[in-house]
Amino acid sequence: MNKGVISAFAAYIMWGVFPIYFKWLQTVPAFQTVSHRVVWSFIFLVIVIALRGEWKAFIQSLSWKRFLIYLGAGALLGVNWFTYVWAIAQGYVVESSLGYFINPLVSVVLGMIFLGERLRPLQWIPVVLAVAGVAYLTISYGSLPWIALILAFSFGFYGLIKKISPLGSLHGLTLETAAIFLPSLGILLLEEFRGVGAFGHDGWLISVLLVLTGVVTAVPLILFSIGARSIPLTTVGLLQYIAPTGQFLSGVFLFGESFTKSRLIGFSVIWLALIIFSVESLTRRKPVPITAES
Repeated sequence: MNKGVISAFAAYIMWGVFPIYFKWLQTVPAFQTVSHRVVWSFIFLVIVIALRGEWKAFIQSLSWKRFLIYLGAGALLGVNWFTYVWAIAQGYVVESSLGYFINPLVSVVLGMIFLGERLRPLQWIPVVLAVAGVAYLTISYGSLPWIALILAFSFGFYGLIKKISPLGSLHGLTLETAAIFLPSLGILLLEEFRGVGAFGHDGWLISVLLVLTGVVTAVPLILFSIGARSIPLTTVGLLQYIAPTGQFLSGVFLFGESFTKSRLIGFSVIWLALIIFSVESLTRRKPVPITAES
């Protein structure tokens, strides 16, 4: 199997089992978990950049304009991470997976609104179906599936900023975490001062897991970057559904979350939308030759 496919597949598998990892941290307040994730991710990414000999190039790429762009991206990432971590701890793994199922369609709509991209006639069908699926779930729940929508739109807008931003994924994420590093560190210091900090007080396992949030955040990103450079975009598009599928299966079969008939109908409409969207994209895009990883 191609190295790029293996790398991308591994990245999506890791993202798919994230609920298991963050379930282990459910006793830690979500603000603390996310703050640790930002702090340790930044430290780990700085180490990776230094080991790759890219530190000088990273410093030279910085400017106030770029910092402000990535501050916005970092803020959206913080909202996404907090919502996700809180949802996992509160038992909303299935609804979280819904957010990442509909995210590709949200990204299509955002591209149309902000980048002037046009939807092909058949692409309107999955968009309308996704809206219908969310509407049905809203009616059956009696309220909006707001967790899924926050996750989908925060990551959608994050992707929009990343699309127009100048840095690569590794340097970009480093600058994003740098932009929100001090507020995150401040939260951790304040919680420690208040005597409610988890790190170093809730057992060695919790402390180790908090430190490793930096690794589990950065490693799949690096693997994804390796894969995305050497495999067709259509392959990347199809592989992306591995992550929410893994999250969905974890919620239903590992954590015993309810999956009622109403949820099945709503999810099925959205899954149908994704199938149509994927097939339409596959038939429209020309094959991209697979190149060897340099």
